[in-house]
Amino acid sequence: MNRLKMPAWSFAGGLIILQMILVVIIVHGESLTFDEGDHIFAGYMMWHSGDYGLNPEHPPLVKLVATLPLLQEKLWVPPLQQRMFKTEAYRDGRDFLERNDGPRHRLLFRMRLAAGVFAAGLSVMVFLIGSKLFGESPGLLALLLVVFEPNVLANSDLVTTDMGVACFFLATIYCFYRYARQPSVIRLLVTGLAAGLTLSAKHSGILLAPMLLGLTLVEIACAEGGRRKQMAGTLFGGFAAIVVLAVVVLWAFYGFRYAARPAGLVMNPTLSEYAAPLKGVNSWVIGHLANWRLLPESYLMGMTDIHYAAQQYPIFLLGHDYAHGVWWYFPVALSIKTSLGLIGLMVLAGIALISRRLRQRRELAYLVVPGAIYLTVAILSGMNIGTRHVLFLYPLAALLAAAGLTALAQHSRCWIWIGGGLVACHVVSALAVFPAEMAYANEAWGGAANTHKYLSDSSVDWAQQLPHVKQWVDAHPGEECWFAYSAYPDLRPEAYGIPCHLLPTAHTGGEILPVDVPETIHGNLLLSADDLEACDWPSDQLNVFERFRWMPMAQSKILLRENRPAEALVAAKKAVALQPENLLAQMALGNAQTALGDKKSARAAYELALAAAHRLEAYAQPLFVPDLEQKLHP
Repeated sequence: MNRLKMPAWSFAGGLIILQMILVVIIVHGESLTFDEGDHIFAGYMMWHSGDYGLNPEHPPLVKLVATLPLLQEKLWVPPLQQRMFKTEAYRDGRDFLERNDGPRHRLLFRMRLAAGVFAAGLSVMVFLIGSKLFGESPGLLALLLVVFEPNVLANSDLVTTDMGVACFFLATIYCFYRYARQPSVIRLLVTGLAAGLTLSAKHSGILLAPMLLGLTLVEIACAEGGRRKQMAGTLFGGFAAIVVLAVVVLWAFYGFRYAARPAGLVMNPTLSEYAAPLKGVNSWVIGHLANWRLLPESYLMGMTDIHYAAQQYPIFLLGHDYAHGVWWYFPVALSIKTSLGLIGLMVLAGIALISRRLRQRRELAYLVVPGAIYLTVAILSGMNIGTRHVLFLYPLAALLAAAGLTALAQHSRCWIWIGGGLVACHVVSALAVFPAEMAYANEAWGGAANTHKYLSDSSVDWAQQLPHVKQWVDAHPGEECWFAYSAYPDLRPEAYGIPCHLLPTAHTGGEILPVDVPETIHGNLLLSADDLEACDWPSDQLNVFERFRWMPMAQSKILLRENRPAEALVAAKKAVALQPENLLAQMALGNAQTALGDKKSARAAYELALAAAHRLEAYAQPLFVPDLEQKLHP
């Protein structure tokens, strides 16, 4: 490896420090997300009692690192009740943090900073990979793109596994590249360690196997004819050793113990009970891995849980609820959550490839092969609950974009201006929504204010908004309020001093609410974005809050009837902001604009309403089309 110059390291260090400052600011503005209490309690119990059965959905690494700041604390631990493992971890995690931390989140802040080491590690790996594969300038440019990547920023401060596994994916790919270029025992051991850390961060780490096999085939194909046989032997042998080393590292994180729980405790349900519904190859694999004790019980529980989670989670996409995942979720979600600047830079990378300005084909394989495998599996998995599940793709995209722009800039200065403009757009777009990076959507989709209309869950609303709700409550003292909070009862608003009465949601079906909900409620109504969109229900028709979308339309109609067109226009604009493609919203807007004499704007609204009317079922179109055509052609 060519030694990196000190100025390059200085710039890189400055960018990473800036990234950490941004992360700290974000930390202070967010309450616990849905899954963090679960991870934190499980990590704490791993340290103190060796209990790996409380959160087997994910391996231990990230949880152990994040809870390091708790080791010197004397904390209250809720008594275990032998409930189903998910209920046990979520509810005990809630009680654990409410009792020991409170709304100021002194401990949570420290744990999130500890988890932030993975974000810093990811940035370091981006710089090293970019510099090694393409040169210092592409390395620094890729780092700049990652530091201001909204999806990376949104997940950098969370005690969750997505950032950790993305970091170690990159680390393993970097180590394998170095090993393939110059095989040695030391480089093999380091690659095996990195692979083991990847497996220990998240179950998706098993995708390293096809990634490294694909890269091995690329290396063999790129080798000179006379060296291919030797290269094949070295790399396939190295791959086998990496697998063995990775599994040993994984076992180490479970204390080299098969049983998920310490003596005297058992899994609820047991692995055999939980895996019983599995069919075919999944059942065979889990069963034999358990019988032969090849992997820890807790890890096998997580592998089993992945199959159920992919089947059971309803999803929300482009304004509609689906009972299960759809193959086109991630292509659409990525088009919404990726900045236009980065998309434009990816187009430039394509131009650089087609024009053969970007010639490092072998190096590009280290970005394209892992990315293609990861995206393909994500599309086929059915786990469609947020772009955090494809977070690994963003550093790969930044590296590819940086390599492409640098290659083009070497042949014409005009590409510097075009690329510089796109980089500036990327940075400005990220900072425009800061610190609300979780709800980011690019400008083509209407920005962060509209993300909830197209996506849900951790792409928009992961229950992190309680500090903002508390600010609103404090600004409206004495006013009664009702709150539909998507994370209740696993998180409780009252722990943040929010006195609002709770409304039933998709997650409260088996829960008795503290206050009975009367037929008519009075006061202010606060809705989580997920509940407004009913993203946790398998069908739009189950959305009990749908009527609130219609209120501005009805209000506009009433105001117009009372000869108050200016107020009717305000209400109609609210309706259009909620549902821009809604037929009745556009009609209400057109009617209000007509009453105010703004015929040009009214015509545009009626044309949009007519287009929406033509999309209705054939039997419904006669109810609206003739009236709209009459308005357009009186």
